[in-house]
Amino acid sequence: MSYGTDQPQASPGAPPPEHRPVGRQTSAWWNPEAPADPWRDPASHAVIETRPAPVAPPIEPLRPRPATAPRAGLGLVVAVSAVVALVAGTLGAAIGIWATRTDALGGTITGAQPQVDRAPDSVAGVVEGIMPSVVTVLTPGGGNGSGFIVSDDGYIMTNHHVVVGGGTEPAEQLEVLFNDGEVATADVVGSDPDSDVAVLKIDGEDHPAMVLADSDQMAVGDPVLAIGAPLGLSSTVTEGIVSAIDRPVLTQDSTGEIESVMAAIQTDAAINPGNSGGPLTDVAGQVIGINTAIASTAAEGEQAGSIGIGFAIPINQAKRIADEIIATGSASHTVLGAELGDEELGVGVVLSEILPDSPAAEAGLQNGDVLTSFDGKTVTENTELIALVRKLAPGTTVTVVYERDGQEHSAQVTLAAAAD
Repeated sequence: MSYGTDQPQASPGAPPPEHRPVGRQTSAWWNPEAPADPWRDPASHAVIETRPAPVAPPIEPLRPRPATAPRAGLGLVVAVSAVVALVAGTLGAAIGIWATRTDALGGTITGAQPQVDRAPDSVAGVVEGIMPSVVTVLTPGGGNGSGFIVSDDGYIMTNHHVVVGGGTEPAEQLEVLFNDGEVATADVVGSDPDSDVAVLKIDGEDHPAMVLADSDQMAVGDPVLAIGAPLGLSSTVTEGIVSAIDRPVLTQDSTGEIESVMAAIQTDAAINPGNSGGPLTDVAGQVIGINTAIASTAAEGEQAGSIGIGFAIPINQAKRIADEIIATGSASHTVLGAELGDEELGVGVVLSEILPDSPAAEAGLQNGDVLTSFDGKTVTENTELIALVRKLAPGTTVTVVYERDGQEHSAQVTLAAAAD
């Protein structure tokens, strides 16, 4: 796939989730007889437990008013229209009175010329350029998610939980709505529940692809834009900043089972149901992540909404997964090769068992070592370590720092792919 280049419910403080499988349970790739891969089962003290930003429910159309019904309560659209009309009428009267008074005094009214030209690098200018690349993904049952074009030959990135909708298996085809009102049928090329990434494909060879940025270069405080179709409102743009990076996040599937673990980009740009799968961009309109999940204070069973804490999959990870899906129909998942203990240490996680012939074993790690740093980042929770490992591609070599018998050591670990 040729990507665009120069032309890119959570309860903070919730109790730890029960020990349960993440996605598919498989044996370790280096030992088919070994127990299930521990990296698909965090058994962790999650920093954040969250649900994916769900697909948006359909917005019900206004129903015809019965002849005997009162005029009040016709719906939000009518109510807003009435308010706007009232304000416009009041302003019109006020302007008319002011014009009469100034004319009586011999004066004239000369309003300032409206500014209609916007710089290409303004938010409005950037949005105008990238909006044709963002689509609303219409899901089975009348809901929606979002997506964005990443190649001129029609590949689209979105979330796994968008193509699944409210079910358990991805759809084979979905309709996508463009910002100009056109609708196209997209084939579901494949999806990966462990990373919550999915790829769609529409016909054609001349689509406006978004530019994919290097998400490893972003910093806390960088301004960002979130684009998508929250609550079915296509082509919606919200603005915010990068609030945190590598935030460990657990997401759940429709049955409540933990499905994905990610080292997410956290943002305060408003993300709501229906934004899932849409792009999080920098102020140049380059994609830095896929909007995926939100934290919420809503009670179980209630509809979640934005409270200023949203999460996106870093685009570097999402692109790698998407490339593999397109090439092979599935995606690989990165492992370290160690069972994790349940001890709460504050800093560090216990490697309770190093699996034979695993990356950890080859690096010289031993049972009982306490891993305190991974790839330059301090590790405080099991979930955090798992998220950081999964973020990287198999074959990546990283430095880990660990304690053994009270002494600090470091080692180089070359991560590997888990067996399918």
